[in-house]
Amino acid sequence: MKQIPLGAKGTAALRVRPEHLANRFKDAMLPPTFATPMMILVMENAALNAIKPYLDAGESAVGTAVDVKHLAATPLGHDVRATAEVVGVEGKRIAFKVSASDNKEEIGSGTHQRIVIDLRSFNERLAKKSVP
Repeated sequence: MKQIPLGAKGTAALRVRPEHLANRFKDAMLPPTFATPMMILVMENAALNAIKPYLDAGESAVGTAVDVKHLAATPLGHDVRATAEVVGVEGKRIAFKVSASDNKEEIGSGTHQRIVIDLRSFNERLAKKSVP
C-alpha cells in the first residue's frame, strides 16, 4: 500500500432501479423509494474508489464501520451520486467522510471506515470458515 493522502476523494453513482427500492428489502407497503442499504453501498464504493490508486496489486479494502444518516427519499429512476473523502489514516485503517445526493438534494451523510487487506491471506482465512 502506498501512502494514502488526507483529502483523497472518490465517487460512485447508480440510477435507482426496482431492485434498489426499500419495498423490496423491507415492508412491501413502503412507497417505491431508494433503500438505505443501497445508499450505503454507493457510499462504500465511493470510499473504495478514493483509495484504489494507492493499493498495491493483490490488495483491496473492506468496510469495518458505517455511521450514516439517510436524510431524504429518492424515487425510482433518479440518479444517486456518492462522494467519499479520506479524513484519517492509521496504518491500514482508513476513515472517510461520505455523502450522497440525488437529482435534487443531499440524501445522506456520515462516516465510514475501511481496512486494507491482502486478498490472498484474506481468502485463506475465509476458506478455513467454509462449510464442508
